[in-house]
Amino acid sequence: MSIFSIKSHRSGVVYSMPHFFILNKGNNSGKPLLAPCPNCFVIQCKTDSEKEQLYWLAYSLWQSKAFYPLLRGSVIPFVVLRDVKFCLLDGLNKVDENPAQFEKVVEALRSLEAMEKQYKQNLLLIANAKRMLFYKYIS
Repeated sequence: MSIFSIKSHRSGVVYSMPHFFILNKGNNSGKPLLAPCPNCFVIQCKTDSEKEQLYWLAYSLWQSKAFYPLLRGSVIPFVVLRDVKFCLLDGLNKVDENPAQFEKVVEALRSLEAMEKQYKQNLLLIANAKRMLFYKYIS
């Protein structure tokens, strides 16, 4: 099992261990981030492989809306540190039961992320082509 520490991020702090961030306010609470933002938790791990495993676990939990029932607050929804930690620990227990299946899921997620990035790039190119066609028409 992976050992990690999770705490509230303070701006200006430099982390020496492998780390990533989890958004804690808004409807995207629980979303893992590589760069910090004002409302996030930092998760520090001992090794890069543990960081990768936890990052993709958090990503999977966020995509499956596992953090959604944990949201609190009436105006701006947020998750508390304790709930995120328990959710991650529960996910890690499930990963430890079948690590090979989790690796397959992570590879599929990486592939889908790459495809999504490519599709977004294609949509930008199509939008630019439309703009250029219209520009040629009016000039």
